[in-house]
Amino acid sequence: MVQLFNTMDPSPFKEKDIDRDAEEFIVSWVREFPVADTVELVVYLKEFPPDQNPQPIIEQAMQHYFEERARINHLELRRLFKEGRQSLLIGLLFLAGCLVLSHAIGDQTAGTVPALARESLTIAGWVAMWRPMQVYLYDWWPLRRRGRIFEKLSRAPVAVRQRT
Repeated sequence: MVQLFNTMDPSPFKEKDIDRDAEEFIVSWVREFPVADTVELVVYLKEFPPDQNPQPIIEQAMQHYFEERARINHLELRRLFKEGRQSLLIGLLFLAGCLVLSHAIGDQTAGTVPALARESLTIAGWVAMWRPMQVYLYDWWPLRRRGRIFEKLSRAPVAVRQRT
């Protein structure tokens, strides 16, 4: 169990963190299956404790850990969407300001420098929309998928077997 749980974590056993390498192995393994499929985690021990069955303790610890990871992931997703909303508001205001200035320049003068200024303002305004578009089109998908994997693992049954 030393390889499975983080030995630096001073929490009680059922609240211990799983070792980062073990977590990454488990998550990458579960990622290979469709999210709707059920999985069972199998933990192999060199030897069983003589006085108790380790299965319910390990199952509770694993499920608790992945419940907590799912909760943290959900908070990260909410933070990302909040950042996306803030970026969208800033981007829209900046874009509107750039377009207003671009039209103001275009209405008053002609020539290379004013045309360059108009185009630059238009491009700068649309570049300001890059971050909100990135958040809403791309950044949230991996977080959502990882959260669904954590939720799946928080409900997964755990079998404990002795390594022979």
